[in-house]
Amino acid sequence: MKLLLHSKKNFTKAAAVMLAVSMLFSLMICGCSGKESDAGGLTKVTLNEVAHSIFYAPMYVAIEEGYFADEGIELELVTGYGADKTMTALLTGEADIGFMGSESSIYTYLQGAQDYAVNFAQLTQRAGNFLVSRTPIDNFSWDMLKGTYVLGGRKGGMPQMVFEYILKMNGIDPETDLTIDTSIDFGSTAAAFSGAKEGEAGYADYTVEFEPHATSLEAQGEGYIVASLGVDSGYVPYTAFSAKKSYIEENPDIILSFTKALQKGMDYTASHSAEEIAGVIQPQFPETELATITTIIDRYQSQDTWNTNLVFSEDSFILLENILIEAGELDDYVPYETLVDNTFSNQAKAD
Repeated sequence: MKLLLHSKKNFTKAAAVMLAVSMLFSLMICGCSGKESDAGGLTKVTLNEVAHSIFYAPMYVAIEEGYFADEGIELELVTGYGADKTMTALLTGEADIGFMGSESSIYTYLQGAQDYAVNFAQLTQRAGNFLVSRTPIDNFSWDMLKGTYVLGGRKGGMPQMVFEYILKMNGIDPETDLTIDTSIDFGSTAAAFSGAKEGEAGYADYTVEFEPHATSLEAQGEGYIVASLGVDSGYVPYTAFSAKKSYIEENPDIILSFTKALQKGMDYTASHSAEEIAGVIQPQFPETELATITTIIDRYQSQDTWNTNLVFSEDSFILLENILIEAGELDDYVPYETLVDNTFSNQAKAD
């Protein structure tokens, strides 16, 4: 893999870090595409997910219901714990397919990667995180965040950018009207929030959390969900599946089979109750009680988190770019037709 560095002013710090890490591991390319497994002639595909969250329920339904195996795929699921790590795994060949926010594909494209990541299926159409307050609030409004201390997400990542997007929509300046801590590792904010006391380092009035952390904080009486970023930001193409351009060109049958399995998972979540979905995916979350999983899925269903198909529309992609531009992470629009390929999602939808 050859990465070309261009002197473009729309490089961002987050993007630069991602490129540096991917270059560091560029010699580790393992050529893991299209490996045949010993499991009944299935083709092994390595999928690196940005996080392991109930937010991605349709994918776990596809795994637990055997839809990938039905399509001839033995899926190896690896959690990257951050979009930068997931993209690095994809670019270096440690993973065949990456699942993360599509902003990562824009960053790597602008950095001059010749074999860049192309998005071929969009899973979620709303943000999946929630604003959790240290104290209960009956009639929350976003202007209540002025002058407060909030645990946010990684600078340049979708969680943080959507949060800032909502603040700006409500007339709040993320830089001057409140303090947002973006220094805590992904997945560690809930522990920092519950463990901190007023006056101690890391103390915060609010934290932005994915599930099951948001519900867990509430169940433990250590926090209270006061707003849904998914509802207040509107329809946002939050997470999508991508693969290197070369992998898609060389393995169209694998990408199609993978997308068909995902579509079956989408069909299931669109036609079954929260209780039924929770029962299917519980093996993916053995540490979480079934009742909690059900509550979380019901919350996601009620806010229309998942579409009925995997097509990544141009309008959604432009909205994503608008959020990036608003966040100062992008100076100009990048070509939708270059970074999105709906060939497989359209076929899976038709089938």
